Amino acid sequence: MRPVLPPWSGTLAAKAAAFITVMCCALAALLGVLVHVQVTNQTVGQARDQALQRLTQATERYEAGDTLRRGAGVDPPELPGELRDLAVAGDRGTMVAEREGRPTMWAAGPVDGERALAVAVDYSQQARTIEGLDRAILWSSGLAIGATLLVGAFAVTRVTRRLHTTALVARRISAGDLDARVNDPRTGPRTGLRTGLRKGPRTDPRTDPRAGPHTDPRTGPRTGPRTKAGPQDEVAAVAAALDSMAASLQGKLLAEQRFTADVAHELRTPLTGLHAAAELLPPGRPTELVRDRVAALRTLTEDLLEISRLDTGRERVELDTEQLGPLAERAVRAAGNGTEVRVVRDVSVETDRRRLERVLGNLVANAHRHGRGPVVLTVDGPVVTVRDHGDGFPEYLVAHGPQRFRTEGGTRGHGLGLTIARGQAEVLGARLEFANAPEGGAVATLKLAAE
Repeated sequence: MRPVLPPWSGTLAAKAAAFITVMCCALAALLGVLVHVQVTNQTVGQARDQALQRLTQATERYEAGDTLRRGAGVDPPELPGELRDLAVAGDRGTMVAEREGRPTMWAAGPVDGERALAVAVDYSQQARTIEGLDRAILWSSGLAIGATLLVGAFAVTRVTRRLHTTALVARRISAGDLDARVNDPRTGPRTGLRTGLRKGPRTDPRTDPRAGPHTDPRTGPRTGPRTKAGPQDEVAAVAAALDSMAASLQGKLLAEQRFTADVAHELRTPLTGLHAAAELLPPGRPTELVRDRVAALRTLTEDLLEISRLDTGRERVELDTEQLGPLAERAVRAAGNGTEVRVVRDVSVETDRRRLERVLGNLVANAHRHGRGPVVLTVDGPVVTVRDHGDGFPEYLVAHGPQRFRTEGGTRGHGLGLTIARGQAEVLGARLEFANAPEGGAVATLKLAAE
């Protein structure tokens, strides 16, 4: 089984910091071992040469019958047994051992009578030198690791911050802010993501589908993201690619919005004449069919115009204080389809009455058209729910929200009613959610901001 890692271990900065730390520790350990071995070998070698030189001098004095100097003797009791055996066997050797609690370099060689002549050289200074070197290696390694970790963390944090900014802009684009750019100073860090909720009108000519080519009064025509000249690293290349994609996506969406608005606008004039001509037809079944189709086409045209206005953010909110219960009852009466209204808890809301009635009317009409009765509208504080007892919403609608011109199961309609309802709810600053009840039926929930 794979071990469960803590959440922070998944971030790029944490992984990079761990990698830098491990590599610094490994490098410091390797260099420390190399320096320790080299210096120790050199120090021990010098002490060994000194001990052997004194052993040679002591052997000469012993053979000449002179008195041995201090630190030299035959078969001294402190002489290590291994070194004594080596000397008795006829070889010369050295060994570091303790003598009177102090480190000592012993050198021993054979003399007559299978005895060992040994000299002891104080090794305390060399031992302190090696210990000091080890401490210096540890301290310098720790400082080097800390400094490298700080510098590496700073460098990695700069990269991750740029990646985070790129991801933030990507989420803003996916949330509907098509003006967001990584390399545009006007779209720098913000306090939060835009979720599509519009608190007021947006009159930016760049997002108006009928405003013509995309221009900026300060920089002229904008054909793509502005990038700095010179070589770019991988993060800058990703940011530039995201800006280019966003600009291309924005251009295509604006072109589609302009096309929809232009078509709907141009259809209004011939439809008005067609409606007037249908009114002049003699009574009869063919006349009723013509009038019905003309009315449906006019409704579709008006819906397309409303959607185009919602897409461009040109809608103006006229706020007023309204009692939610009576407002919901008026919206149901205007729909005229026998919906039951339940007011659990009434509340005052600051909203645009016309837009809220439009949202509730579309939800009720959709419930009657695509669901089954009874249809119940419930007001519980600032939350309004519309429930039917049909087959429920399609899975795509619950997961991704309404999509224009998409219906399932051969149902009538163009999928614009719920799209308009959600767009008007966003203009009001409300949240519209779609779900299916466990016991069956579709449930649309509108959450408003109460006073």
